[in-house]
Amino acid sequence: MTFSLYDATIPSNLQILRAIDAMLDKAEAFTAEQGIEPAALIDAKLADDMLPFGYQVKSCAAHSVGGIEGVRCGTFSPDRSPWPTDFAGLHAVLRDAIVTLEAIDRDTFDTLAENDTKFEFGTFVMPFTGANFLLSFSQPNFYFHATTAYAILRAQGVKLGKRDFLGTPRMKA
Repeated sequence: MTFSLYDATIPSNLQILRAIDAMLDKAEAFTAEQGIEPAALIDAKLADDMLPFGYQVKSCAAHSVGGIEGVRCGTFSPDRSPWPTDFAGLHAVLRDAIVTLEAIDRDTFDTLAENDTKFEFGTFVMPFTGANFLLSFSQPNFYFHATTAYAILRAQGVKLGKRDFLGTPRMKA
């Protein structure tokens, strides 16, 4: 079996997006059990100079589906749109990303590997191939934001463990 760009990105993105979606369920239940406003978790940060939980969740979609769209069109810029401010909106962002990733055709996706792709932020530009952008820039950012979302929930007292972060591994049938 040849290992492809699809294999290196899409299944793991799906695994972690589904895990984060399940963590949202636990976070929502936690707010109800503790009698706290959902905004208290959605706006929570690990440090004052970091962006909040809601942004971290949105960024997981931005660095999975958004990264792929950037490779398709040749340019990726940070998604500066507002993030959802409620659990339903955060679920919708994740579930839309999951549906989009599930619909990607493996062969078509693998043809993106050599696409010229630029990361642009204002006047700052970084040139990549599609594969190098996804594997060395977008994927590490995806995991950073997923890990940060998990850590924020843990720091706020939501009962989560490593298995919650990992989701369902893809085991041999």
